[in-house]
Amino acid sequence: MSTDLQPPLPLPRPAATAPPASAPPGTAAVPGPAPDLVPDIGLLPHPVLDNPAWAALSGPHRGFAEIVGRAARYRADVAPFVALGDPDDPRAWDDLAELLGPGGVTAITGATAVPDHWETVQQGSGVQLLATSLRTAVDREAVRLTTADVPEMLDLVSRTKPGPFLPRTVELGAYWGIRRSGRLVAMAGERLRPPGYTEISAVCTDAGHRGEGLATRLVRHVAAGIEDRGDQPFLHAVAENTRAIALYRSIGFTLRRRTVFPVVRAPGGEAAGA
Repeated sequence: MSTDLQPPLPLPRPAATAPPASAPPGTAAVPGPAPDLVPDIGLLPHPVLDNPAWAALSGPHRGFAEIVGRAARYRADVAPFVALGDPDDPRAWDDLAELLGPGGVTAITGATAVPDHWETVQQGSGVQLLATSLRTAVDREAVRLTTADVPEMLDLVSRTKPGPFLPRTVELGAYWGIRRSGRLVAMAGERLRPPGYTEISAVCTDAGHRGEGLATRLVRHVAAGIEDRGDQPFLHAVAENTRAIALYRSIGFTLRRRTVFPVVRAPGGEAAGA
């Protein structure tokens, strides 16, 4: 994630963490993220955020969804996210197999165990942060980005690597940018939208304009719009990006939970390299 937010706060490192719960029969446990980030608050009282992609796909973003029973995903040109209504329900995994097709591969969020007949291709880990003391502010230099700006947005994303951003991601919510001499040099916007919450995403700044505080300004601006409609801002970050996590915490985000996202292959078909 590219960001030029303001100076970081140190991250505490715990002496020990509790071992993961045993996986249900017929499944393999998904290793959790490294124990170097301790959530600042417990999971409650925000249960919708325990499975935000499903809450968005089955709710406000249903128009962007492909749903089979208890499994859902965004359309391929919108976002790469796939979710299960209940990752512990074997029937949801059966629905996901139907949605993906034989041998289909996807990252799945919120799954702490993967059925034995599925292949785990790789593991990923991240964190979820919730805006609890963020000072929001409308930025007069921020301009609303539209589908006409997508080529520039995709170019900025390709150079800064803030995370997934596809040709129709801009349709998920309000995206804002800052231009210098007519050129898009920073942006941020809205992605997942579970009821009552909106995720801030695609926060990035061109390398030549980092250190100017543009990302901080855009995060505050996007958050202002989210709060104006009564939602609470939140965001996700890759667990290894401790600098960005510390920066977000320093401006008023609270580390709510650690997350895992195994990349899995559906039964059937042939594995790559077979």
